[in-house]
Amino acid sequence: MAIKRREFLKIAGLTLAAGTGGLTTFSALRNGILEAAQYNRDPKGLKGSRWGLVIDMARFQDSKAIQKISEICHKKHNVPTIPNPRHEIKWIWQEGFEHAFPGQESPYMADTMRHQPYLVLCNHCDNPPCVRVCPTKATFKRADGIVMMDMHRCIGCRFCMAACPYGARSFNFIDPRPFVKELNREFPTRMKGVVEKCTLCYELLAIGKPPACAEHSNGAIVFGDLKDPNSEVRKLIASNFTIRRKPDLGTMPSVFYIVSGKEERLGGHEHAG
Repeated sequence: MAIKRREFLKIAGLTLAAGTGGLTTFSALRNGILEAAQYNRDPKGLKGSRWGLVIDMARFQDSKAIQKISEICHKKHNVPTIPNPRHEIKWIWQEGFEHAFPGQESPYMADTMRHQPYLVLCNHCDNPPCVRVCPTKATFKRADGIVMMDMHRCIGCRFCMAACPYGARSFNFIDPRPFVKELNREFPTRMKGVVEKCTLCYELLAIGKPPACAEHSNGAIVFGDLKDPNSEVRKLIASNFTIRRKPDLGTMPSVFYIVSGKEERLGGHEHAG
């Protein structure tokens, strides 16, 4: 007997999926609304009002340094390496300035800034359009600002991909698991037909550790609470010229980029103080 879509979503939402390291993921139907997945927190878990990143691009010498961070992230989260570029899955990758910051380039900007590769990822926006368009609440924003993905509730409609102005989401057109080179059994794999993206290492934050990209960047990526004026990220933003991706869209990204401290504030650049 065919199951109705509403019944399917209810059953899927009530499915309990136990993870490792004391984390448990589940969804619940309350007041007729399928709520977002919750996580049992370790007492040592990091707590913040709005998590964010500051990326100092001057400390990334070349594309190899960015690739190293990408490989660490992808290995940690079982992101597949698929040869066909049409099926590529990416959480962290690199872009040129004109693609990372369209509309912010200037004919007078330094060549080093113009031609440098930039590390990009999900911006964990304060006003995320992807969350508003998801019909099943598979993508949602936590109270601490992390924009999450619940793969169990994703129906593969790809509305979130259309809504994201940063290209931060990937769709599994094929089964990704055969393309995971080295399986990390402490993080779940995905399946064909779901969207995935960076989740700011929520599983590490829950046990008191920073995101893997920040931990392994030798200080080039700094993680912290944007709401805390005494946090390192706030101090870096206040003392450096920083830009964000597509700030005119009103999404309010939580990822800030430090450009060369010697550069003048060229027209079209955003300074976040």
